Amino acid sequence: MIAVIARMPIKEGKIDEAINAFKELMVKIAEEEGTLRYTLNRESSSSENLVILEAYKDKEALKAHSSTSHFLEFSAKLPALLAGKPDISVLEEIHSI
Repeated sequence: MIAVIARMPIKEGKIDEAINAFKELMVKIAEEEGTLRYTLNRESSSSENLVILEAYKDKEALKAHSSTSHFLEFSAKLPALLAGKPDISVLEEIHSI
């Protein structure tokens, strides 16, 4: 399994717009075969930071997700919502229970 943690600093006054944009994107992501989990979270220490937790079947599923038209369209609109560069970590699962 491949996991992704994406921390998104959102511009002041844009948090509701960003949340709605992610929710719209997630409707389409739910149809992706290899996407196992995709959650939208707000960082408890900062109401302007969103954290997306993602899980994919394998590297191919992550690659497929990243190349979908809905993800590419969303990615083109994202900079207008961001207060800075996203912090994205890609993790390869070693062991889980």
